[in-house]
Amino acid sequence: MKALICPGLSSFAKHWGVASCFCRSGGFSFRTKSQVMLFIFILLSTRADSISSNPDINLINLLCVLFVSARVCVCVCAGAGGWSPLVSDRYQWLEVDLGERTKITAVATQGRYGSSDWLSSYLLMFSDSGHNWRQYRQEDSIGFFPGNSNADSVVQYKLQQPAVARFLRLLPLDWNPSGRIGLRLETYGCPYTSDVVSLRRGGGGLVYRLSPGTRRTSKEVVSLKFKTQRNSGTLLQAEGHEGSSLHLELQRGKLLLLWIYLLGPAVAHLSLMILLDDQHWHHVVLERRSTHLNLTVDKHTERVQLPLFVGEAHRSHFQNSFHGCIENLLYNGQNLIELAKHNDHRVTGNVTFSCGESVSVAVTFPGPQSFLQMPWATPTTFRTWNKAGLLATFSLQQGGVAWLHLSDSRLQLLIHQGDKEIFPGVFAGSDLSDGQWHSVDLTSKRGHITISVDEEEGGVAHATPSFPISTGEGQVFFGGKNGPECRNLFDGFQGCMRLLTLDDRPVDLIAVQQRLLGNYSQLQIDMCGIMDRCSPSRCEHGGRCSQSWTVFHCNCSDSGYDGATCHSSVYEQSCEAYKHNGNTSGHFYIDVDGSGPIGPQLVYCNMTGDTHTHTHTHTYTHTPTPHHLSAYCMIDIQSEHCEQELSYHCRKSRLLNTLEGSPFSWWLGGPGPGRVQTYWGGAQPGSQQCACGLQGDCVDPEHYCNCDADRMEWTEDSGLLTHKPSLPVRSLVLGDVQRPGSEAAYRVGPLLCRGDRNFWNAAFFDKETSYLHFPTFHGELSADISFLFKTTASFGVFLENLGIKDFIRIELSSSTQVIFSFDVGNGPLEVRVESSVPLNDNRWHRVRAERNVKEATLRLDDLPVATQEAPADGHFHLQLNSQLFIGGTASRQKGFRGCIRSLQLNGVTLDLEERAKITPGVRPGCPGHCSSYGSLCQNQGRCTERENGFHCDCSLSAFSGVFCQTEVSASFKSGTSVRYTFKEVYEVSRNSSALPSSIYSDATLRGENVSLSFRTSQSPALLLYVSSYYREYLALLINKHGDGKGVYKMLPGLKPAVATFTEILSSSSDSDDMDPDLARLGSQGFAGCLSVVHFNTISPLKAALLHPDSSPVSISGPLVQSSCGSAASANPYAAENTHHLSVSGACPAGVWCFGPWRNGNTTPNVVFPAGVIAVVIFVMVTGMAVAARFLYRRKETYRNQEVKGVKREDSQDFPFNSRADSQNVSGENPKEFFM
Repeated sequence: MKALICPGLSSFAKHWGVASCFCRSGGFSFRTKSQVMLFIFILLSTRADSISSNPDINLINLLCVLFVSARVCVCVCAGAGGWSPLVSDRYQWLEVDLGERTKITAVATQGRYGSSDWLSSYLLMFSDSGHNWRQYRQEDSIGFFPGNSNADSVVQYKLQQPAVARFLRLLPLDWNPSGRIGLRLETYGCPYTSDVVSLRRGGGGLVYRLSPGTRRTSKEVVSLKFKTQRNSGTLLQAEGHEGSSLHLELQRGKLLLLWIYLLGPAVAHLSLMILLDDQHWHHVVLERRSTHLNLTVDKHTERVQLPLFVGEAHRSHFQNSFHGCIENLLYNGQNLIELAKHNDHRVTGNVTFSCGESVSVAVTFPGPQSFLQMPWATPTTFRTWNKAGLLATFSLQQGGVAWLHLSDSRLQLLIHQGDKEIFPGVFAGSDLSDGQWHSVDLTSKRGHITISVDEEEGGVAHATPSFPISTGEGQVFFGGKNGPECRNLFDGFQGCMRLLTLDDRPVDLIAVQQRLLGNYSQLQIDMCGIMDRCSPSRCEHGGRCSQSWTVFHCNCSDSGYDGATCHSSVYEQSCEAYKHNGNTSGHFYIDVDGSGPIGPQLVYCNMTGDTHTHTHTHTYTHTPTPHHLSAYCMIDIQSEHCEQELSYHCRKSRLLNTLEGSPFSWWLGGPGPGRVQTYWGGAQPGSQQCACGLQGDCVDPEHYCNCDADRMEWTEDSGLLTHKPSLPVRSLVLGDVQRPGSEAAYRVGPLLCRGDRNFWNAAFFDKETSYLHFPTFHGELSADISFLFKTTASFGVFLENLGIKDFIRIELSSSTQVIFSFDVGNGPLEVRVESSVPLNDNRWHRVRAERNVKEATLRLDDLPVATQEAPADGHFHLQLNSQLFIGGTASRQKGFRGCIRSLQLNGVTLDLEERAKITPGVRPGCPGHCSSYGSLCQNQGRCTERENGFHCDCSLSAFSGVFCQTEVSASFKSGTSVRYTFKEVYEVSRNSSALPSSIYSDATLRGENVSLSFRTSQSPALLLYVSSYYREYLALLINKHGDGKGVYKMLPGLKPAVATFTEILSSSSDSDDMDPDLARLGSQGFAGCLSVVHFNTISPLKAALLHPDSSPVSISGPLVQSSCGSAASANPYAAENTHHLSVSGACPAGVWCFGPWRNGNTTPNVVFPAGVIAVVIFVMVTGMAVAARFLYRRKETYRNQEVKGVKREDSQDFPFNSRADSQNVSGENPKEFFM
């Protein structure tokens, strides 16, 4: 055999002082700069059928193990320069026995010397006994290790968590397709020492008693390792002071922590992990501090708060003792097992100082095609996560096939002959997909079938088919074998089996592994490869985790979050965000930190006018929970203004005393646990005063609070707290309430906050080379990024953060496409969203990207979400180490030109504006919001720009509200009327500043537009009447048939105009006064609802209801604002809500005919011809007289002009006549009729 230098030893020797290490046939030689501590000869063992007589490929070779300076170099020597099995397939392995348990920290591989043989990937497994192997996984997921790309280079991997084992096994997965499996192996580590005891159920245990007088410390730590095959048993029990006790026990393979009071209930409860009965070592650390416990199992830590109260009598009994091994049991650093070995009087018990656990060989079915073929045998126990799967298939002596399978987590037996089901099946057990071991017993005697699960605890099913059934001969297929001789109706089994029996004897699965018994494919023998993907749970925010053999699922219902891991909040972070989604005032859930730990809170958002307010009400009968208070503090920080009322009503109860003395009362406020505040509402922080002290009007000038006067009369100190760092109020301490005669009451109002500084936080990038940089983004397991952008460019990188190999990037790749790309070690992945409209339209667009251990998603505006699943069993830790670049890249290429706003990473908003102030090429803020949000302003509302946001100006709209969406309605009674007076043009121009600009508009319009909505059951009725200085008039009415009519009289020579909604006005004629029939109709009054009355730019009803003091209106009778119009359509401009006007052939001249209006809500829109009107009066009779304005011509034009009447024919549809009358026009007001 050729000499072989240990692979990778040159670097190892340089670091650890080893000059060289040669492996030779029949022995070894070495030279070292330090003393050799230990030499061991170990025989390599592999499959028996792989051994060859050829010395160049013989698998029995020598292994030299060299311990130097507490490190170990293992040189594997084989013929032809390395190990190469006779057959290259995935059923080969190389096993190394290190002689004793060793702490292994790294492995290195190299191809076979002078050949084209190397491994490109492999698995590592470890064992203490040579059985029950455990696969080593990186990041709890990655099972394989990348190998070599040639035969000469050395690839070394440091294990993230050192493995402690005696045996190491390497299993080839892939190798050079042009060669064979070839390997040189080196492992690194150090000796491992431990103290072990074996505990048996029913008698074994250790008891440790503290010495008398031992001081109790504020911190206690217990640590140990354990392994067991039993899924239940008390692992640790500790008695404390005041009757408290702590219990750590296994229940169904899960570790359960209970903190119990002798006089109270079990008040602390925590469960961790599962599958802890796998006969592998698990590390447990229990740390008690003054107010909480930390429990760590393997690498997962949970914290539980200790209670501070004692309740009713309660005692717990634990009778199920632990059966297994415990290693290195430490209490506050003391090794209790070592003390027991030395017979220390503080430690007593009956234990064995060794670990002699019996070993059962298991077999894993990792895939749906995995199968095991055996002579007749029965599965004794199995475990799985899948609710369905085929456990066994066997033939019957009478003909036919029987299937034993899982269906909805229950065991079922079906029998078929040909394609016909001859036995409908029998069910047994329930919830058999819980990952626990379940035993199965299938018997058939005299044609009677019995299936028993978990020794009858899980259920027994009996059946007697109508034909004889005999089992126990032929072959049995376990798993999902498919082929010409085997037709399966069910999915294959994925899980573990053990304790298979053949003729009532255990099946030797090692003989199966060596191909000496039965047949198999795609199995893992001598191990159970089940994984608990829900411990620790990757589901965030209380999402419920469930799993199958290969994946886990998160149920996010009722959590307030969504996504594959319940990471992203379904709620907005502020009222401002809801407002810009088009929402109006109401109760909303807001999640102030997005995907952070603070949960959503129900608040009231008041979005009327120019403000939008968070309202948080919490009573002070108890201290609010830290969860809620954290949310309040977050709102306080990101809001522009916050306030909270604090008042104290007192009678002989002092509050703050004097400036020099200690206050009687104080309150806690601000972030964290809060700070003591000694000022009261309306005063300044640190002043130790109340509002009256600041204003100098206290009832006693010698004191700074009214209550400090200590009088027998009731008085109060109240005001608003507005200092944001002191808010919210967390708790109150009232000190002077115990004296005889003292009485007091307090009030802590809701926390009111306005504005959202984060929502409008923006930066403008005016060059492709400009960027902002921030600290490294940490989103190892879950990362969500959201922002808004607007641009005129066609490409640009929004965000980029790099690592050594990993990266994350979001970019605009074209004018219609956004790409989210990243690499967590599995190779670059991309998620793309394509838009049907250009994204460089200088309008705001929203981007939301998320990456977690299951998938990556990308959302663009309201387009469907794009998803990219993560590779199965791949890397999932995102490791970044450079600065985070916003608006550009480290290479300063493909930078973004435009605006980025409200950039949030994992719920934290980056302050772009502050960083932009000190960065060349970037400007803080970004104007121009109406282009994106202007459409929110409805009903002729105008969008006006603001520095941070926009505002809907409703002054020219008949509607009100934050988006001009709220109807202005009023209920009218028979005696109600509203009069609106218009001034002449020259008067308007003289007094243009006297009234709001919305009342008057340009007087040169060529037409008039009237719109209104009404609801009534009355007919006939007069809705609207308009008269002018020149005795012209306009009337809208409902006739006795419920049809709408319009009647008018105008000056001659004016032509009819076409209405905006296709109504055609009839010709006009002269009239000298109001028609007596109209007057008679108006005298009957109107009862009903009128809303959104609009005449050109004038909203007379809105002016009368909202601005009666600043508008030229007069009201008689009761006029009450109401929401009577909201029950009908709120949008008078929608087609389905508009009553279209048309001219009927039966309608006489001077009359409009409309469709039926009764019992409905209609909105006629009419365009009137231009006329000469000096003063226009809308008389809203018994429901509403709508103010309207006609356009003017100069009065001088008509001074000497005569007005001719218009002759109207009588009509049965119009119950009164029209009289034409010519009169000279004067400047006096015509006779008006009010109702």
